[in-house]
Amino acid sequence: MKITNKNQLCLRGLLAALLIISLSNITHAKKAPDFNLQGDESIIKLSSYQGKLVYLDFWASWCVPCRQSFPFMNEMKKKYEKEGLKIIAVNLDTDSEKAARFLKIIPAEFSIAYDPQGDVPKAYKVSVVPSLYLINRDGEIVYSHKGFRASENEKLEAKIKQHLFEKNY
Repeated sequence: MKITNKNQLCLRGLLAALLIISLSNITHAKKAPDFNLQGDESIIKLSSYQGKLVYLDFWASWCVPCRQSFPFMNEMKKKYEKEGLKIIAVNLDTDSEKAARFLKIIPAEFSIAYDPQGDVPKAYKVSVVPSLYLINRDGEIVYSHKGFRASENEKLEAKIKQHLFEKNY
């Protein structure tokens, strides 16, 4: 095929259109609000996990779907901790005894932080528990999800793997 000026113009127009379309699909990640919360063993500071993919979960003892999400988070920790996944679950109960009873029945093999005043979920605009946020190695929220359904475990694990194994790191 002979390339003419007309073909070159068409090709340039097509490339320009593709560039505009691709740029319109770019989403800018939002910096995750930092926090310092009491954990079971020490203070948990989000920014100290920069360089890891953080799975940040908000939960409460009365939350029925949380009973399903904890085993999933335990499984993800076992599978991906060595690759850089850090799981932090922030409890929102005002009565710490309720959280303790929940954890005796459904143990967590990941970090638990406590926010009885509810300051951190306000910063994240949490409206439903459980709610999860994936925070990339640069401290930016790259994915969020409300609720928990076991039927979505594969999709959620795929998101974790996508952000864990990004080529940038």
